[in-house]
Amino acid sequence: MDGLARINSEEAGAVTTALLACCDVLAWAKTIVAGRPYASLADLMAEADAAARRLSPEEVERALAAHPRIGERAKGSGTEAGWSRHEQSTVSRDEHTQRELLDGNRAYEERFGRVFLICATGLGGDEILASLRERLGNDDATEEAVVAEELRKIALLRLRKLLKEGGAP
Repeated sequence: MDGLARINSEEAGAVTTALLACCDVLAWAKTIVAGRPYASLADLMAEADAAARRLSPEEVERALAAHPRIGERAKGSGTEAGWSRHEQSTVSRDEHTQRELLDGNRAYEERFGRVFLICATGLGGDEILASLRERLGNDDATEEAVVAEELRKIALLRLRKLLKEGGAP
C-alpha cells in the first residue's frame, strides 16, 4: 500500500503520531487527519501546506523544541532524529565550521530566545552560516515569519519522506 493510501485508511491515532514526526504540532496533524480521504498527493500536500501556514507563534515555538541546533547531531533512534541527521548531513563537520556554528547558534539564541531553524537539506555549512549571520540582523517580527516558513518547508519535506518511505503510519 502506498503512503497516500495508508494516510487515507489507517487509524487516526496512528496517522497523527506519524505526522507529528514531520511537525510536532498536534493541531497541524489533526487538520491533515480530518481532511481524509485525499484524492491525490497534491491534495494532501496542499492541505499540509495550508495548515502549516496557519501555525500560531506558540505552535511554532512548540515545534522548535523537537529540532536540534544546526550542526548538532540529533540524538535518539526515532524517525524525527533520523530525518534530522539526514537533513543536516551536508553541514561540514570540520572544526572551524563547527565552532562558527556553535558561536552563531549562541548569538542567535541570545538575540531571539529560540534555536536557529533552517531547512538544511542540500545546504552546506557556509550557506547555513551566511543565512544565520544575515538573520541575526532581522527584527523580531521578520525573524518570526522566517522561522515559521523554515518550519513549513521542513514539515512538507518530512511529509514527502513519510509518504515515500512507506512510513505512514
